[in-house]
Amino acid sequence: MSSENSGEFSRIRSFLWPIHRWEIKKFLPLLILYALICFNYSLLKAAKDALVITANDAGAAVIPFIKIWAILPMALLVTYLFTRLFNKFSQEKVFYIMIGSFLSFFAFFAIVLYPLRDVIHPHGICDQLDAICPKGFSGLIGMVRHWSFTLFYVMSELWGTAIMSVLFWAFANETMTVKDAKRFYGILGVGANISAIFAGQIAILVSGQLFDLSFIFGSDSWGQSLGLVTTIVVFTGILSIGLFRWYNTRVIHRDPAMKEEHAKNNLERKKVKMGMRKNFAYLAKSKYLLCIAVLVIGFNLAINMVEIIWKDQIRIAYPNPNDFNAYMGKVLKAIGFLSTFVAIFISGNMIRKMGWTFSALITPVALLATGILFFGILLMNDNPSLNAWSAALGFTPLALGVLFGTIQNVFSRACKYTLFDATKEIAFIPLSSESKFKGKAAIDGVGSRLGKTGGSIVHGGLLMFFGSISLSTPFVGVFLLLVVLGWIVATKSLGRQFNRLTSQHEKLDIEEDTPISTEEPTTQRASVKAT
Repeated sequence: MSSENSGEFSRIRSFLWPIHRWEIKKFLPLLILYALICFNYSLLKAAKDALVITANDAGAAVIPFIKIWAILPMALLVTYLFTRLFNKFSQEKVFYIMIGSFLSFFAFFAIVLYPLRDVIHPHGICDQLDAICPKGFSGLIGMVRHWSFTLFYVMSELWGTAIMSVLFWAFANETMTVKDAKRFYGILGVGANISAIFAGQIAILVSGQLFDLSFIFGSDSWGQSLGLVTTIVVFTGILSIGLFRWYNTRVIHRDPAMKEEHAKNNLERKKVKMGMRKNFAYLAKSKYLLCIAVLVIGFNLAINMVEIIWKDQIRIAYPNPNDFNAYMGKVLKAIGFLSTFVAIFISGNMIRKMGWTFSALITPVALLATGILFFGILLMNDNPSLNAWSAALGFTPLALGVLFGTIQNVFSRACKYTLFDATKEIAFIPLSSESKFKGKAAIDGVGSRLGKTGGSIVHGGLLMFFGSISLSTPFVGVFLLLVVLGWIVATKSLGRQFNRLTSQHEKLDIEEDTPISTEEPTTQRASVKAT
């Protein structure tokens, strides 16, 4: 896409839709495709939490163990499959293979695994383990007891990592310059946020049992809701495949410049051999990539530490899975509305006018401020003054904790889906083509999972030691503070490097075999090529 000056648009259009007419055919399908993928992610996000957290007595304590013992191995497996597939097939074929695999699982879960849950789940063995193991192991036992639910949770989580973060953004970044990304990525966020609003409303509707679907999904009310959710997910996924196919045949292959660039990138990608060990080694070669990795790890550490405690509060307030799913649907709508507002009126304009560093700092600062309020409410739960204040407002202490946790989650997620995602993706653009792909594979494939797993390891250890989420909450709060402060420091460092590169119109090329240079601290074992 050719980059254009915002001065060529009217003031209102520059604010809301800085897209030229000749760019619409190239940009609009990407916007719709991203919205469809994010719609599925939002719908699955609510369903997986309701399915797992309300299914057993452990509540949200099961989540850290799922992320350590189930999601981490599966994420490593998916990363390995990605590298093998990318080395063998074009990006287009990899897209079809990966989405097709996910959709096939969700269909299989709804048709086979969930209806047979009472037969395939090892309740007898797990009851025996519950009787002899300490209380802190209840989450681990719950994960094994409901193993098919755990698998659904894992696949739903990996949809966000594999399809939304890696596949889509790797495809989008091939066609963007830094200037174009500053105009377009904020608008892509609008599509994702609007899709979250629709996903939230659908989660509420399917939980309300508007239709009798017992002839398809059985008499279980939650089973009917879950079956309808998976049906919608599969249908939306098929639409995404169709749109992606249309984009490749009608847009890329009919534009000589795009077709040539796409073929060149596919050829370069096949030459890149990346594995888990090489991913870590590659990150260690560049201060620039390490800073991006710290941002990704920091966000995932922080948000997962807070969410486990918040979701446990919701489970206590809404023990019925349909009620839990409906509440999460309301949260999704709130995130969608706020994210849409930020994306339209704040995100893109803030990045253009206030700069990368200022915009990237908004997310950690917002998470820190709302996190302090949430943990403050929980830690003062038995304080008479707080109880009197909450009663005067018409809240119980539990309801007040759920409310402030919801506020924290809504603001943090809204910032993540707009400013954080946009600034993170823009940070990749000054890299050379090969370095961009390798760095993104390492950070999105390893960094995000390392952050989520790291938070779960800390939470899991605290749960085993203290035996409950409530007793471990103060220590989680201290850990959150340290993580966010480190995240802020890394953001400032990355901002200085990014501004140096973009102001000089340079490309950062991280070379694998060049010794570390002490004379060029900016590149850190990298060569900088002028463009």
